[in-house]
Amino acid sequence: MPSLKEIKGRIASVNSTRKITSAMKMVASSKLHHAQVAIQNMLPYESLLEHILKSFLAAEAEPQTIFDQERPVKRVALVVFSSNSSLCGGFNANIIRLMQRTYTSYTQELGEGSVEVYPIGRKVAEKASKLGYDVKGDFASLVDHPNVRECIDIVMELGEKFANGEIDRVELIYHHFKSAGSQILTNKQFLPIDLEGELGRDHERDLTTNIVTKKAQEYLKKNRRQKVVKEGEVAPLNDNFIVEPDMNTVLSKLIPKLAHLMLYTALLDSVASEHAARMVAMQTATDNADELLRELNLQYNKSRQQAITSELLDIVGGSVNN
Repeated sequence: MPSLKEIKGRIASVNSTRKITSAMKMVASSKLHHAQVAIQNMLPYESLLEHILKSFLAAEAEPQTIFDQERPVKRVALVVFSSNSSLCGGFNANIIRLMQRTYTSYTQELGEGSVEVYPIGRKVAEKASKLGYDVKGDFASLVDHPNVRECIDIVMELGEKFANGEIDRVELIYHHFKSAGSQILTNKQFLPIDLEGELGRDHERDLTTNIVTKKAQEYLKKNRRQKVVKEGEVAPLNDNFIVEPDMNTVLSKLIPKLAHLMLYTALLDSVASEHAARMVAMQTATDNADELLRELNLQYNKSRQQAITSELLDIVGGSVNN
């Protein structure tokens, strides 16, 4: 049995670790709030662009651009989103596992050298380089400081390669942020753009709370009031468009904007999912530390009581002998 000094040292060590995990949980919660605000600020633009494109697709014409036409696949690019740091549970491990599965699948189907990887995040970049994948560029700074300009640069590079026939398909691998307690691992086709599938994708996100317990989330969903449209509110956009010079020309401008938005949305989703996963991991670590402290305190008290009892028995035994 460990001595009282050893148990006391263990308690001090666990207490120090608990302070760190608790502080990291609060930092992750604050960063998650900022990430949720970033997604919320992007949603009005996303909704309006989707509304315009849906209206165009509902027209009689069948517009076709180079970015939404399927063709035989000979070379594939994977854009993979991860974090720059660890301590976020299985967030990075799940992304890397899906990337390896996808890479292996395409390599077996198309042959060696048919897949290139665009890693957004240091963890996936290190793993891809270690595995000997064809890694293109270093975009780790995007994870810490998401911005539209760099996303557009990446999309322009991918679009140029796609238009020149250097790659025939681009896929995004990332976590879709559904709520603070739920992040969905997603593998989505980026190029050619599946307009109908993309416009009909799942938009469900809970950006109002950082609560991660399932019961609390279900309670909030049941008791959340629906927004009521107030009188005098701005009327929705009119769908009766006059297209100049023609629909194909307009779509050739709108579809790249949709591509920019898709990549930027995936980045924001991944960043929010990372902070949510880290918050959950640190909360779990803090709870485990609390449980360990309870066990250690109980063990310390038992050992202390046993030592006192032994000393009393020695004293009593000595007095009887005298």
